[in-house]
Amino acid sequence: WYQKWRGDLEAVGFIFNPYEPCVANRQVEGSQHTIVFHVDDVKSSHVKHSVNVKFAEWLQHKYGQHGEVKVHWGPKYDYLGMVFDYTEKGVLKVDMTKYVEDMVDDFPVKLKKTDIASTPAPDDLFSAGQSKKLDQERKETFHTWVAKGLFVSKRARPDIHPAIAVLCTRVRDPNEADWLKLIRLLKYLNGTRKDVLRLSADDLSVIKWSVDVAFAVHPDFKSHTGGIMLFKRGTIQVISSKQKLNTRSSTEAELVGADDAIT
Repeated sequence: WYQKWRGDLEAVGFIFNPYEPCVANRQVEGSQHTIVFHVDDVKSSHVKHSVNVKFAEWLQHKYGQHGEVKVHWGPKYDYLGMVFDYTEKGVLKVDMTKYVEDMVDDFPVKLKKTDIASTPAPDDLFSAGQSKKLDQERKETFHTWVAKGLFVSKRARPDIHPAIAVLCTRVRDPNEADWLKLIRLLKYLNGTRKDVLRLSADDLSVIKWSVDVAFAVHPDFKSHTGGIMLFKRGTIQVISSKQKLNTRSSTEAELVGADDAIT
């Protein structure tokens, strides 16, 4: 399927991104026409509406015999669990408030409106602790909700990514302390349900990175890298991960962190 789809797109001038096989671009009427896709969900972007119209007509002509190609137009729409909102000029809002609300409300431990936390994680986030291991049912729940958190943190809530990154290292053998950290995270989300990611850009050719490292904070004394990428306001991409090797000083850990981000 992918080879067929890719071949059809390349035949009409699209060039696929060598690093991301689900992104393709071409030049149309002096401006870039970009498509991104996940299986049969396709998002087409061009400065001229007429280009997107012609692309939709091409899709219908090419694949309409298998079923109508449904098209949604406008400045606000749902795509792969995210609501993209272009109603404010120069700003893209990535809205996953419904997902966050469901994530909080469906958790087995019911939270009241007043059950909120000012930050996503406690001071002992990196500590493994010596508390009792979770039973199988809560272990599975822990794994499921950490995965839910990872999904939303990568798309619209980078503010919770450091906490999620650490909880991801605990899904195989979580304990009571990890369970409390997950509840703390959900309390933070409970108080920030309406937060959306706002993205804007000054210059798309200038990518800015900010990178920092916490030295030897994990139980095995590995350090933790944090980094954000932006064009002006709002995080396009976020890194928050345990380093893969032990370092002998904070200076060495900072060098490893910079290398983590550069790739």
